[in-house]
Amino acid sequence: MENNYHSFEDLLIWQEGMKLCDEIYTVLRKCKDFSLRDQMQRSAVSIPSNIAEGFERNTDKEFIHFLYIAKASAGEVRSQLYLALDLNYIEKNEFEELFNDVSDISKLISGFIKYLNDSQKS
Repeated sequence: MENNYHSFEDLLIWQEGMKLCDEIYTVLRKCKDFSLRDQMQRSAVSIPSNIAEGFERNTDKEFIHFLYIAKASAGEVRSQLYLALDLNYIEKNEFEELFNDVSDISKLISGFIKYLNDSQKS
């Protein structure tokens, strides 16, 4: 894996994933539906965790695999946000902010996957 990054902490996608985790934990702090809250937190944590794990595998092929898992977790968070909104566990403005943030992370991950795939062809 040849790139300009020395650690997963250098990656914007990991940094943004960590910010999302903080936001999810903060917004859901008062949520009494422990099952949904815990699932949303696990899904959010899965994003930066899979980015870190894939990076540490030291091959682009495995990194890309884990990036796809992180992207899938972002989709899971988006789906759970709809449920949290429908059940009035979060406010509309909280939903919109979190939804936009997780959608942006998903796009960043897709872009990074494309970058890694393109760099393998070179």
